Amino acid sequence: MELKQSPDITQYVMQHRDETLLLLRKLASIGAPTFHEEQRAAFCLEWLKEQGAKNVYIDEAGNVIFPFQCSPDRSSIAFMAHMDVVFPEKGQIPVKEEGNLLKAPGIGDDTANLVNLLMCAKYVLMYPPETLKNGLLFVANTCEEGLGNLKGSKMVFQQHLNIKEMISFDIYMGHLVSTAVGSHRYQIEVKTQGGHSYEDFGRENAIQVLAGIVQKLYEQSLPTKGRTTYNVGFFEGGISVNTIPHYAKMYYEFRSDHKKALEDMEQKLYEILELYKTDEVDVYAEFLGARPCGNEALPQARMDDLIGRQRKLIEHYTKQKAYIHEGSTDANIPLSLGIPAVTLGTVAGDGAHTYDEWIESESLIAGQQLALATVLQYCI
Repeated sequence: MELKQSPDITQYVMQHRDETLLLLRKLASIGAPTFHEEQRAAFCLEWLKEQGAKNVYIDEAGNVIFPFQCSPDRSSIAFMAHMDVVFPEKGQIPVKEEGNLLKAPGIGDDTANLVNLLMCAKYVLMYPPETLKNGLLFVANTCEEGLGNLKGSKMVFQQHLNIKEMISFDIYMGHLVSTAVGSHRYQIEVKTQGGHSYEDFGRENAIQVLAGIVQKLYEQSLPTKGRTTYNVGFFEGGISVNTIPHYAKMYYEFRSDHKKALEDMEQKLYEILELYKTDEVDVYAEFLGARPCGNEALPQARMDDLIGRQRKLIEHYTKQKAYIHEGSTDANIPLSLGIPAVTLGTVAGDGAHTYDEWIESESLIAGQQLALATVLQYCI
């Protein structure tokens, strides 16, 4: 097959600018709450097939997988962007345009980054590299947000054991996440007998007990190594104003960039819960899932090289200093396995995790250039 002469990155981006915006509007209008990304997955699958991706498929976790020149006997570089958003709507999502701004829930986190990933896949299909040391694995993944706990990313690294490096397209332009922040999530429940607020006054109140647990959690001392945080993000219970609550529950999480700190926080949690268990009070902790933090066996020289390369690309295409920091992203999974990985943004915007999220449509030009340069650095 005769190879087409590939255009430079800027030429490709400008030639496909209208296509990129149309693709963004279509994807952003498809509701994709965590665990319910099926419609977006089906759209991405068909779109990639239309571009010529004959071996694209959807795996058991709902990820859309496009292996480009991948084989079991060679290493691969994984590029990922997640399909899910934090919002519950499953149907059509309105996309508003106000001048240079596009507005829709989830349009920046992570739909615009997903679009840039897809346009990178289109590029290598249109202009196959003459030399390719590693296979390229393009993944539109599921369950990055909330209680998805990186299910999609976990499946990728369970099924593709020869991934050498991973780059996730997520968050906003200029950001480079290089350190994994792990987390543990729990549902804490309290059950008591309950009763009438007047006739049974004095019985244990499930809300009061759970509030006491919250207070105790917020008085705990934190591990001194690294950064550790905790949060009660949801609390409910009771029936009516004149009923002693027999049930209350909350969601609780803690995060850290150190594995030992996560272990210490888990031990403290169960110690605190034990303080509130009596013959009249039952306290339960249901583990909702975890995101791992980094692995001490991570090859630091290779990691530093990856960070350095991506920092230079970010600063070249955004004309601003890269903001290198820690975070909780799909890259947590490879980092926990000792595989070099980073997460970077390819769009300018704000309002992530709100219904008023917006992105600057013009930023997709520099962002897609950055995404393409990130992929094409491996095509030599």
